[in-house]
Amino acid sequence: MNQPHITNINTIVETQREFFQTHATKDVNFRLENLKKLRKAILKYEGKLNEALKKDLNKSAFEAYATEIGFTLEEISFHIHNLKKWVKPARIRTDLINFHSRSYVLHEPFGVVLIMSPWNYPFQLLFDPLVGAISAGNCMVLKPAHYSEHVSHTIEEMIKESFDPHYISVFTGGRDVIQEMLEARYDYIFFTGSPFLGKIVMEKASRHLTPVSLELGGKSPCIVDEDANLAVSARRAVFGKLLNSGQTCIAPDYFFVHSKIKKQFIEEIKRCTILSYGEDPQKSPDYGRIINKAQFEKLCGLIRTGNVIFGGQSDESERYIAPTILDNVKPDDPIMQEEIFGPIIPIMEYNSLEEVAAYINSHEKPLAFYFFTSSRRKEKWLLSRTTSGGGCVNDTMVHLTNPRMPFGGVGNSGMGAYHGRHSFNTFSHHRSILAKSTRLDIPLRYPPYGTGLKLKLAKMLFK
Repeated sequence: MNQPHITNINTIVETQREFFQTHATKDVNFRLENLKKLRKAILKYEGKLNEALKKDLNKSAFEAYATEIGFTLEEISFHIHNLKKWVKPARIRTDLINFHSRSYVLHEPFGVVLIMSPWNYPFQLLFDPLVGAISAGNCMVLKPAHYSEHVSHTIEEMIKESFDPHYISVFTGGRDVIQEMLEARYDYIFFTGSPFLGKIVMEKASRHLTPVSLELGGKSPCIVDEDANLAVSARRAVFGKLLNSGQTCIAPDYFFVHSKIKKQFIEEIKRCTILSYGEDPQKSPDYGRIINKAQFEKLCGLIRTGNVIFGGQSDESERYIAPTILDNVKPDDPIMQEEIFGPIIPIMEYNSLEEVAAYINSHEKPLAFYFFTSSRRKEKWLLSRTTSGGGCVNDTMVHLTNPRMPFGGVGNSGMGAYHGRHSFNTFSHHRSILAKSTRLDIPLRYPPYGTGLKLKLAKMLFK
């Protein structure tokens, strides 16, 4: 680490704090103008972003737009449409004890916010929280992912061209830059990444009692019951698992399949994989690549330890790993010890939902939970006996596409939530105010209290 770099980060944070103290960012029209400016910048850089996503992850134009650029543009539009309603003080009913008062909640920005994103969705997972931070009226320091270097540099260029650094600033680089940035004092930190790094961020934030949102990950189960529509279930499961070559924090990590339909379901998975990516996925324009050599080698190592019944091919020169099915997986197998983050489908079988619930509950709480069934009774039962950040019944991943629903983890998979109004709320301090009239001053609360009438009245009021 070099001191000039540290000074620069600290200088930016202090400059942003000074700008925040001018109260310019609190003006709703200022927020709307910058949301529109952000949208304009994204549209201008759409071509460059597509190229960068292709270079880093081999994302097709469709996938890049649907999961990154278009997703973010939709979030911006939702905020622009609703922001004037969200910023209004929330009127709260006042209780009898505070008679002749007005109660309301103000939504105030925190100040200077640090947003850190991962490499798997390097644009969307940085800009989606950025939209919420702008809407809430903050100043922002951005740290895009180092591993997705082409996207990172494109983001840096776009932000520097479009925004003053006293309002939005961006820093690129690896671990040394991250360490430097975490030494500065922020008013809020929003981090998306692994639980391991999340703990480091939280530890650093705790020195200043800085509030944090941690969007992490974990081993998200996908349960396929004997009464499920296997053709549809397999198609949706394959989509969720193989999107971005499995490098998605809410991808189905492992499959629990009922023993009665396991063989048939595996055949459906094979069929749907070929339907989506052809007999040779390496030649498919829609199939992604692994982010770097280290992740590639890790995934190849996991494949070698399992019972491969489909796929298994790899090409280091392209960081290509074929969609791969591992059968007869056991809980103590290497593939089940940590989040996979790759196109490997481990299959475990079960005979009762009780054993599924017991297994899930014996491990860390997952970020996502998927259950394919035609039974509402089973749906209700399994959801009531497990927990997760979010999830779907009879689909995968699409729960995050509804901007009206919160997205976030629980336990080891994260804390806090965002998307839509929930992003605005996350980046806002909710300040409770009670404004009381001086025309009437009831003496009940003032000493002397005695032991008679005032106590009786208090007991009537505080029930």
